[in-house]
Amino acid sequence: MSLIFADSLYWGGTLTSHSSYDEIWLSLDRSAPLHPLDLVNSPTAPSGEGMEKTCSLLVHFDKGTPALANEIKEALEGNDDAAKIDAMKKAVMLLLNGETLPQLFITIVRYVLPSEDHTVQKLLLLYLEIIEKTDSKGKILPEMILICQNLRNNLQHPNEYIRGVTLRFLCRLNETEIIEPLIPSILANLEHRHPYIRRNAILAVMAIYKLPQGEQLLIDAPEMIEKVLSTEADQSAKRNAFLMLFTCAQERAVNYLLTHVDRVSEWGELLQMVVLELIRKVCRANKGEKGKYIKIIISLLNVPSAAVIYECAGTLVSLSSAPTAIKAAANTYSQLLLSQSDNNVKLIVLDRLNELKVSHREIMVDMIMDVLRALSSPNHDIRRKTLDIVLDLITPRNINEVVLTLKKEVVKTQSGELEKDGEYRQMLIQAIHSCAIKFPEVASTVVHLLMDFLGDSNVASAMDVAVFVREIIETNPKLRVSIITRLLDTFYQIRSARVCACALWIISEYCLSLSEVESGISTIKQCLGDLPFYMASEEGDANDSSKKSQQVNSITVSSKRPAILADGTYATQSAASETAFSPPTVVNTTLTSGNLRSLLLTGDFFLGAVVACTLTKLVLRLSEVQPSKSEVNKASTQVLLIIVSMLQLGQSSFLPHPIDNDSSDRIVLCIRLLCNPGEEIKKIWLQSCRESFVQMLADKQLRETEELKAKAQVSHAQPDDLIDFYHLKSRKGMSQLELEDEVQDDLKRATGEFIKEGDDANKLNRILQLTGFSDPVYAEAYVTVNHYDIVLDVTVINRTKETLQNLCLELATMGDLKLVERPQNYTLAPESSKQIKANIKVSSTETGVIFGNIVYETSNVMERTVIVLNDIHIDIMDYISPAVCSDAAFRTMWAEFEWENKVAVNTVIQDEKEFLDHIIKSTNMKCLTAPSALEGDCGFLAANLYAKSVFGEDALVNLSIEKQGDAPW
Repeated sequence: MSLIFADSLYWGGTLTSHSSYDEIWLSLDRSAPLHPLDLVNSPTAPSGEGMEKTCSLLVHFDKGTPALANEIKEALEGNDDAAKIDAMKKAVMLLLNGETLPQLFITIVRYVLPSEDHTVQKLLLLYLEIIEKTDSKGKILPEMILICQNLRNNLQHPNEYIRGVTLRFLCRLNETEIIEPLIPSILANLEHRHPYIRRNAILAVMAIYKLPQGEQLLIDAPEMIEKVLSTEADQSAKRNAFLMLFTCAQERAVNYLLTHVDRVSEWGELLQMVVLELIRKVCRANKGEKGKYIKIIISLLNVPSAAVIYECAGTLVSLSSAPTAIKAAANTYSQLLLSQSDNNVKLIVLDRLNELKVSHREIMVDMIMDVLRALSSPNHDIRRKTLDIVLDLITPRNINEVVLTLKKEVVKTQSGELEKDGEYRQMLIQAIHSCAIKFPEVASTVVHLLMDFLGDSNVASAMDVAVFVREIIETNPKLRVSIITRLLDTFYQIRSARVCACALWIISEYCLSLSEVESGISTIKQCLGDLPFYMASEEGDANDSSKKSQQVNSITVSSKRPAILADGTYATQSAASETAFSPPTVVNTTLTSGNLRSLLLTGDFFLGAVVACTLTKLVLRLSEVQPSKSEVNKASTQVLLIIVSMLQLGQSSFLPHPIDNDSSDRIVLCIRLLCNPGEEIKKIWLQSCRESFVQMLADKQLRETEELKAKAQVSHAQPDDLIDFYHLKSRKGMSQLELEDEVQDDLKRATGEFIKEGDDANKLNRILQLTGFSDPVYAEAYVTVNHYDIVLDVTVINRTKETLQNLCLELATMGDLKLVERPQNYTLAPESSKQIKANIKVSSTETGVIFGNIVYETSNVMERTVIVLNDIHIDIMDYISPAVCSDAAFRTMWAEFEWENKVAVNTVIQDEKEFLDHIIKSTNMKCLTAPSALEGDCGFLAANLYAKSVFGEDALVNLSIEKQGDAPW
């Protein structure tokens, strides 16, 4: 068994390298002036919830050679600002890496606080943010009072930057003892003349009000902010004020919004985004109120900001399933698709359209031509995703328009202006193929256009055309004559051996009339050229005297004879001596070689075997449609001469590699069949092959049907569910959108779409025991595997009669796993429990291990106690899911991947199909091999399996097993 994993993942703009650097959270308020501290101390950066130290800046620092505390102290006591800056940076980095440095605090208060340098003040605030401000009992340290006066002075500083960054710093403080004396100064800044200070003062008020004791510190904060909101002119400050009401006093925010409904479209972009977030939150809590806000959302769809209208469309889809709302959202996405130049934006919008296609296909069908406009983008990922969406939206009403557009795009690719026109043309051909299979009536409009690309230099594109023609000629009998005629006319243009082989099979199976069979034989003969395929330098055994005479003459006269080179052209070779000949040289000739001849003379005898089989089939069919036996015998004789010449070419020394045994056996079989044709053999060659092809198409159609059924949403309604009669409902005061929503909700309720079955058994399987039942601390974890992260919900139970202090869950990872948060210390009362969450980032599908321990202290024993936890193994099966790809795509990926793992089979399973099912179940993969190909009992089985990971990686498996005698395998 061969196993291949290929990483086709692309991370756009995110640092995922396995370096020793931690992440740096950066958050920028776009409306605020760009200051250094704004970047590293933003209130909108990820919060420190669940972390030991609440800081938004995590910087790597090599602890191998830390700066000594006394050196930092000396630098801080000097008058050089550059030295102070360097020393403060070292102090901050040491603190971030776990050092305490308590001796530096007084030095910093004496020598750094009075500094007027802005960079020093920025680093000072970072230092004050990350140092420990409380003792082990949670009480504020006495020395922290020293910084209050400095912060008050900064809040009254004449420089706007100093005031602003200090206000932003206060957003990160949780100690009410420090904040309480500063409240009058903070409130005074709400009326400052500079908008930068006002907007940061509002954020500081919001942060203080959200503290556990914030409502006591600022009782009337919502009322004050509401007044500020009504008088504020700066859009960013207005946004912050509305955000504060939205977060802390939602009713006031709703009242303000409803009293200014007509002016929402005039507000700034930032404020409109917060309004949409408020609407989503309110409507999720109370679905009956969404009618009040639909008008606001509809009005925001016409604002110039692309970000706002994108959020509007998403809000509409999340709140309403009415056709009017869905159509408005789809139109918005289509406009963004055309107006935005950023490829990442286009891909995101296409994802949203794909989601709409799944849940509201009927509405998206009308938008198909708008989606198709995205093909104008030169990016192939966008084009591929667009075609995938369009192919699922094809109906009899729009198929002609879609195919016409695809034909125009195919014609555009002939210009050759772009490097990847061949790849794009291949995608278009595959799309047209899918359209023609679903709607055979359009095949006649595209098949002849596509046949012009049989000779395309892009072999993959030409092969797709050949496969398309092969399927269409079987499924559309009316097109058989025109396709065969066109194929025979253009066959000489084909330059690829694979495409030639497919085209020859079509000719052999679908040339049915006398004229078609004769034209087929004639075309192949022309492409093979004149016989023989090569001319030996010395053939036949002449008498010795003639040889000597020839050798004597060759001394004085150059004896020239024609020879044929590997590409089918003529050359001359001269006898320069008695024992050696000069190498052949090309001479001008009017004879042009055919494509089949050129390919044969390169040593491609698999194609030679296909040519032999094709000619044999045509002769056998000629014997059925040609009444004249003499004509049949004549054609059979000519074909025999061609086949024998190919066999002779393969067995000669003219080519560097002789013919392979398989091709030789196939060609010999054709010779025997032509010499002694039997009725049973003729039936196999002329009927059974085509019947196998028909069965293959039927299996393919069956697989596609099963995939569609699997994707279909299966919903069941309960018999005792409430039934609402739409026509008996009161419609008073309801808008048309609300009425449509009522209808859609009734339909969903009737079909059971609202019902979601819980998989409780699967949840129980994900609970892992981390410690033993006899341990003083019992722990178990519920593992939730998301696409890009793992959440561990750990339950810790204190089974002792003592209070456990500084209890910490310490985790470490192995593999491509990374802890997102630092461990936090907890105090656990006797016989109490604690829920601890740990987030782990996943960057690949490699199997990883999470291990760790629980560390705690007790009042009786001062030493720390350590309990080692059981390992948690993260299985790759959580990240891959069965997927489907074409056989051609499977072979292409297999050929591109540079390595493979061959795994020997050792099992007690006796049945091949049972073993295949076991592998499919164990690997969570999809079998691509058709069921008909797995039928029978021959002791041998070969199958292809495929799966895809959430990171875009492809997993390929080829299972080849053979039952050997009495042994299991």
